[in-house]
Amino acid sequence: MEKTLKQYDAAVGVCRDIFLKKTKDYGTAWRILRSTSLTDQLYIKAERIRSIEETGENKVGESVEFEYVALVNYSVMAMIQLEMPREKGLELPLEQTTKLYDHHIGITRELMIKKNHDYGEAWRNMRISSITDLILQKLLRVKQIEDNEGKTIISEGLDANYMDIINYALFAMIRLEEHKIN
Repeated sequence: MEKTLKQYDAAVGVCRDIFLKKTKDYGTAWRILRSTSLTDQLYIKAERIRSIEETGENKVGESVEFEYVALVNYSVMAMIQLEMPREKGLELPLEQTTKLYDHHIGITRELMIKKNHDYGEAWRNMRISSITDLILQKLLRVKQIEDNEGKTIISEGLDANYMDIINYALFAMIRLEEHKIN
């Protein structure tokens, strides 16, 4: 588990660095987006990954790894939007945005530790394409929950699905990094 935590934290570091640099460049303009728009942005990113996996073609040039980073960061944005409606203001100070990012990544990391224990790091034996499919499945679930106005009868809510997307995307980043090394 120690190896996983190091790899996980390194992958989070990449995502966090990009998130904070973009926040310095753009502020929190993403706060104008409705939750459904963030979900659609996540869906576009995951579909692009799947398309590249299936065709082997990448005409835009941005790496698949960068798309997984985007999945992490857009999911954090979505989690922030769930707890902080637009009425609280669109522009958040960098310090507050950083704290919110770290908070949501922290609770997502704790969830990963619990699930990783119970599932015995099964993700290490999965194909990266299966991880992509699981992310897409989670996004379809999120879309359905949003269409149901956030209500579920027995299922996990939006935040749990976003946390799973983050963890799957980080696992994919770890696996891709391991493939580069080997």
